[in-house]
Amino acid sequence: MIETAISALLILGGLFGLIGSFGLLKLRDPMQRLHAPTKATTLGVGATLVAATVQLTGQTAPPSSAHLLILGFLFLTAPLTALYLARAHLHRTVLRNALPPPAGTGDWASTPKPPAS
Repeated sequence: MIETAISALLILGGLFGLIGSFGLLKLRDPMQRLHAPTKATTLGVGATLVAATVQLTGQTAPPSSAHLLILGFLFLTAPLTALYLARAHLHRTVLRNALPPPAGTGDWASTPKPPAS
């Protein structure tokens, strides 16, 4: 039963990695391309790490906290990387004058302010 679960997790992880790679190649817009590697590949690596943890726990080794640390680091850094890449894309392609005015008295946080004259 454990071997079946490990095999299923490894196949699932490989499929997510394949889908993420395919999406990275086939999607046209850079904003669309962000979702493929950050979402699908994160789930693929997560499933592979869970399979490795189940495999090692099923043997004589005690459960390792290293897998949980890797998984936590991956789940924290992948969305942040996508956020910063999206902001960099917005800064390079969207003109500030083309944006609608924000609600209230604030200003848009993701667009650079024009230099003071």
